[in-house]
Amino acid sequence: MRTSSSSSPRAVTSRMPPAMIEATATTTPAARAERIRTPSRRRSLRKRGIADLMLTAKDGDYDQADALDLGADDYLTKPFAFVVLIARLRALIRRGAPERPAVLRSGDLTLDPAERQIRLGDEPVSVTPREFAMLEFLMRHPGQAMTKTAILENVWDAHFDGDPNIVEVYIGYLRKKIGRERIETVRGAGYRVAEHAAETTAADLKSR
Repeated sequence: MRTSSSSSPRAVTSRMPPAMIEATATTTPAARAERIRTPSRRRSLRKRGIADLMLTAKDGDYDQADALDLGADDYLTKPFAFVVLIARLRALIRRGAPERPAVLRSGDLTLDPAERQIRLGDEPVSVTPREFAMLEFLMRHPGQAMTKTAILENVWDAHFDGDPNIVEVYIGYLRKKIGRERIETVRGAGYRVAEHAAETTAADLKSR
């Protein structure tokens, strides 16, 4: 079918506000997003109201979940029709710039959902996407003990059918990175972020 210049991809997209498209064809969305989407770049995109539409050949459920958890606003798998791509871009533009979520705090421990960053004081803490999601879930429920079931349903999947003790494993990972005293075990109830934990620096954790 012949296409006129007025309906060409370049002509259509030139009339649209800016949108950021990330293509990930040779690696997983999670790995690509971690490498490309640096904190300074994310801040720049958010301030300019630019959305992230990830284009990728990876069509697995976990690939898509990881990409969205890492900051992508939408996800489109290859192959796709150009008309669908343009419709997705228009939908992102209608939503406008995403509202920046509030930074979560517990003493000197901070978690920034927008920047996907955790800090102990001024020191950044490196965590996996799953560890980040678990700590975010706990910090969004201050003072409440969250059961294994609640954590699995919100951090993994409502239909998770693996070993529920995986929660204990990831709690252990987090404690090593932010300090054991920061996540309390409430016997018979679950886990919660301690409200008055002693301050622990990243240097303290490294020396243990």
